[in-house]
Amino acid sequence: MALDADTISQQCLPKHVAIIMDGNGRWAQARNRPRVYGHKKGVDAVRQSVQFCTKLGIQSLTLFAFSSENWRRPEDEVNTLMELFLFVLTKEVKKLHKNNVKLTIIGDLSRFSEGLRSKVYAAQELTENNTGLCLNVAANYGGRWDIANAAKQLALQVAKGELNTDDITEERLAQHMSMADQAVPDLLIRTGGDVRISNFLLWQAAYAELYFTDTLWPDFNEAAFAEAIACYVARERRFGCTGEQIKQLLAQTQIE
Repeated sequence: MALDADTISQQCLPKHVAIIMDGNGRWAQARNRPRVYGHKKGVDAVRQSVQFCTKLGIQSLTLFAFSSENWRRPEDEVNTLMELFLFVLTKEVKKLHKNNVKLTIIGDLSRFSEGLRSKVYAAQELTENNTGLCLNVAANYGGRWDIANAAKQLALQVAKGELNTDDITEERLAQHMSMADQAVPDLLIRTGGDVRISNFLLWQAAYAELYFTDTLWPDFNEAAFAEAIACYVARERRFGCTGEQIKQLLAQTQIE
């Protein structure tokens, strides 16, 4: 059974989409450019994804920007990633704020420079009262770290006598995970062709639908995102939906 755009919008869209943004380096190498060029072009795909989710009314978008394992990459690539992160925080946050987007950085920020941490805190403070899309950027993040960090918080409560070990439940642990105040991801997308989740949101994405695409991240445009959403809708509701119908929804809403 095909659905019209209004029905899809009301009943079927995911509340929270998470994306592993993979393929920047390969995209650049295919064009005989350095890997860092691909990361810079990947920022354009981030902008498109934010706009896409805002127009569709998706509540949360979580992007895997820098994993705890990425420190092993070549130094110049890591430095470029940090520079891009600073650029987004200084230049893009005003646009996010203008469009009512709430920005949250999740992960262990202790390895970042003091200057970068101050930019993170300022960006979060600027947008903390916004009521539109919740944009979560995972930086120096790992799913195992997230679970261990939550367990540590409960262990501290036990040590202080504030909590008994018998009171530790999945629900209590979940309260100390990243993004505990948001809906868990309904859909996890990975670009770039690899079919694994690479230590991303291990707890939160336990029941998420997984969508893998060969499309490299800089090429993950609105049409590619629409196809991912259409696939999710078909799986969740067991009826047909096309990328064209998702595009109809996008056409109904314009943002700056």
